[in-house]
Amino acid sequence: MTHPLARPLELPCGALLANRLAKAAMSEGLADARNHSTPRLERLYRRWAGSGAGLLFSGNIQVDRRHLERPGNVVIDDASGRASLARLAAAGKSRGAHFWAQLSHTGRQVSSHINPAPLSPSAVEIDVIREAGFSFATPRPMTEAEIGRAIDQFAFAAGEAQAAGFTGVILHAAHGYLISQFLSPLSNRRTDRWGGSLENRSRFLLEVIAAIRAVVGPGFPIGAKLNASDFQKGGFTNAECVELVKVLNTARLDLLELSGGSLEQPKVVGIAIKDEGEDGPRASTVAREAYFVAFAGAVRAVAEMPVMVTGGFRTVAGMVEALENGELDVVGLGRPLIADPEAPRRLLAGEIDRLPTPEASLNLFHLLPWNNLQIERLADGLDPHLSLTGEAAVEAFRDLEGRYMAALLEHRDRLAA
Repeated sequence: MTHPLARPLELPCGALLANRLAKAAMSEGLADARNHSTPRLERLYRRWAGSGAGLLFSGNIQVDRRHLERPGNVVIDDASGRASLARLAAAGKSRGAHFWAQLSHTGRQVSSHINPAPLSPSAVEIDVIREAGFSFATPRPMTEAEIGRAIDQFAFAAGEAQAAGFTGVILHAAHGYLISQFLSPLSNRRTDRWGGSLENRSRFLLEVIAAIRAVVGPGFPIGAKLNASDFQKGGFTNAECVELVKVLNTARLDLLELSGGSLEQPKVVGIAIKDEGEDGPRASTVAREAYFVAFAGAVRAVAEMPVMVTGGFRTVAGMVEALENGELDVVGLGRPLIADPEAPRRLLAGEIDRLPTPEASLNLFHLLPWNNLQIERLADGLDPHLSLTGEAAVEAFRDLEGRYMAALLEHRDRLAA
C-alpha cells in the first residue's frame, strides 16, 4: 500500500508535487557580497535535491538589497545576478523535485548596520530580547509611492525567478517580515487604505499576489507563507487568519503554508516569551507535536487551496495523523533536513519513523548559530557535525557572520566611492 505521505498532489495551477513532504525555507546566508548566489549555495541545494522531498523552498531571497535578513541573502532587485540564479535553480531541480524561490522583504526586521532607516507600515520599533544581539532601528512609515514600489519589486523578482528556472515562488508573509507587518495591528497603525481593518491590512498581500500573477501567468505556482497566528497579544490572530484565507481563495494561490510567531515571539521554534493573547496554549495544542497544526484545521476547513504546515513535526505518526484528519495537505520540514539531509527519503522508505531532534539539547540562543553552522558544512560538501555544542556554535557563528557583514559593508562602500 502506498505510504500516505508518498501520495502526489496536484496544485490548482496544474503543477504536480511528487509527495506530501516539503523542505521548508531556512536562511542559508551563502550569497556573496553582491548578494548573488554562489557555488556553495548550489552544492547545498544539490544535496537537498536528493532529500526525497517533493518540494524544496529556498531561503529568503530578498526583493530589496537595502532590506536584508542577514548579509548573505540572495537578492533579486536587478538583472545582475541572472546567471548565478539560473545555476542555483538548476541545482535545486537536479533530482526532479519542485524548487520554489521564497521571496521576502524584511521591512523593519533588518539589522541597523545594514539599514539604519528601514521601511515599514508604521514607525513601530521591534520589541526583541536585547541579549539576543539584535540591533534594529526605528522604521520609517512607507509612503504610498514606496508601497507601490515594493509591490513592483515582488513582481519583478518573481519574473526573474521564473526566467531563471525556479518552478514556483512563495511569498514570505509570516514571521514579522514586511507583509506580516502590514497584517499585524501591532506594527501597522496606519489610518489610510493600508491599515485599520483586516481588509485594509491585507491589501498589500493581495496586491502583491495579483502583481506576481500578472507577470508569471496562470500556470506558474504561487504560494504564500502566512502566520496561523502571531501568538502575540494584540497581533494577527488565528481568527483573522481564517477570515483572510477566505479572501485568498479568490486570489489564485496554489499553496498556503502556515507557520507562526516572529522575532518578538519565536513560536516557530516552539517558544513563547510574551503573552500569546487569545491564541495562547490550549489542551488540544499542547497535546500535538507540531506547533501550529491545531490551528491549521480551522484554516484548512475554509481553504480552497492546498495547505502546508511547518514547525515541530518529528514523527511519521504525527504527520500521517494530521494528513488523514484533513488538517493539512503537505508537511513542511526544516531543521530535520539539516541534521539528516536525506530524512524525507528515509521516512518514505520506512527506514525511520522519527526525525532527528538535536535541537532538544540546545537552548533558545544556541539554535540559530548551531543550525547555521551545519548549513555551512553542508555547503562545503561535509556531513553535519551533530556533536557540536551550542556554546561552540555561538562563538564560531559570531565570527563567521561578522566577516560576512564586513564583506557586505566593504562592498557597498566601494560602490559608493
